[in-house]
Amino acid sequence: MDWTDLIDTAFDVAGNSSSSTRAEALRTVEASVVPDEKPVASTAGRHPDHFRKGVLVLTTHRLLFLKDGKPPVPVPLSAVTDATVTKSRINGEVLLVVALTGSHRFEDVVKAEVFADQVRTAARLAREAKQTSPAAAPAAVPSSGADLLDQLERLAALHTSGALTDEEFSRAKQRLIG
Repeated sequence: MDWTDLIDTAFDVAGNSSSSTRAEALRTVEASVVPDEKPVASTAGRHPDHFRKGVLVLTTHRLLFLKDGKPPVPVPLSAVTDATVTKSRINGEVLLVVALTGSHRFEDVVKAEVFADQVRTAARLAREAKQTSPAAAPAAVPSSGADLLDQLERLAALHTSGALTDEEFSRAKQRLIG
């Protein structure tokens, strides 16, 4: 699968047949590709701030949300601690991706359970790659208790703000601590 196939598949799922929108999304993604980054999966979904569906693109390094030619909203996979799906009558299947960088919610996601599994697997592989990479080895293990404490404080802030449930907070904390 290449980038064009990934974008086309996601836009087909989203019901957007505009070739100019597809071309713009492809240019946006290809311009931001990092070395060794490969396409993994894609689906359609809606960010809570938008009415129309956009495209969720999963790569070996990031999760991207693309909408109407705007810059992608990237979520680094090595920072993802959890991906869960809930169902709602109003918002359909809701994908919640929790990362050390924040919590990201996508609504009306097509095949959300399958996509969440792909996100969890890709995140695990990204963390493992980061730990085994010689250049990243020192960064994979916090150089001091202060780094771990900073990450735990970010999770606690997300929990306190209501972005994470008690269960999500506990799982994320366990993954962080090991």
